[in-house]
Amino acid sequence: MPGMIKSMQLKDLPNFLQSEVMFNFFKDEVQAASRANAIIVNTFDELEAPVLDALSAALPPIYTIGPLNLLCSQIPENSPKTIGSSFWREDHDCLKWLDGREPGAVMYVNFGSVAVFENHQVVEFAWGLAASGHDFLWVIRPDIINGESPAILPKEFSSEIEGRGFLTSWCPQEEVLAHTSVGGFLTHCGWNSTMESMSAGVPVICYPYFGDQQTNCRYLCSEWGIGLEVDNDVRRDEVAKKVAELMGGEKGEDMRRNALRWKESAVRATRTNGPSSLNLERVIRDVLLKGGNCI
Repeated sequence: MPGMIKSMQLKDLPNFLQSEVMFNFFKDEVQAASRANAIIVNTFDELEAPVLDALSAALPPIYTIGPLNLLCSQIPENSPKTIGSSFWREDHDCLKWLDGREPGAVMYVNFGSVAVFENHQVVEFAWGLAASGHDFLWVIRPDIINGESPAILPKEFSSEIEGRGFLTSWCPQEEVLAHTSVGGFLTHCGWNSTMESMSAGVPVICYPYFGDQQTNCRYLCSEWGIGLEVDNDVRRDEVAKKVAELMGGEKGEDMRRNALRWKESAVRATRTNGPSSLNLERVIRDVLLKGGNCI
């Protein structure tokens, strides 16, 4: 895989490649990409330069226009707005709760809109968060349990986290990550969440579920220096250890510094006349207005 880091292992590849049907589907899509007039990618040049250089040698012109969340924030107030990307009704009460926390004191937990778990995995995360001793905001979707039954947490868990834990079904993630009280993010490593955490300068604990998330996790931990991985066979003691390490350990401080550097890079890319902003203008001017097609 030209341009990718040398430390990649089989477990770091998207797990859909292990299915012959899915492998053939994506193979056909990649081959079809060569017939496009342009390829647009939600990333920025400094983040993935080696891969982008390798792809550029084999594919049509590639335009990096990310992070999209930061690029969209440049839209003037009097312009039409997008409807956003949330699949669930957002609970804004969590922002009021965050207002009452100390700066950098809260671990934010959200495994995205698709990932599902067995109930015992959720229980392990619950007791791990409780044992860490840190405040946390945890998004638990109504359908997070495999089989669509609600998560069942031990009764004593509520009393254990009273005053330092906030549970909700969904939240405005970008606002949460940008809040001064949030010091870390326990995530499934979906690409939108990866871009949003990097844009906010927040280091992460990784628990990838499927698709590209395993690859994103490897880069977050090994290449970009802002991630810690929780083993797939999740255990409460490991969760507590990783949360404590990120929120208060020496490695966590290094990760925080790295995350802030990536935030600065992402902001530079998307500001006026930044490379991502200019690339968006080029896509519109040189491709779309001339009837071209993008993927």
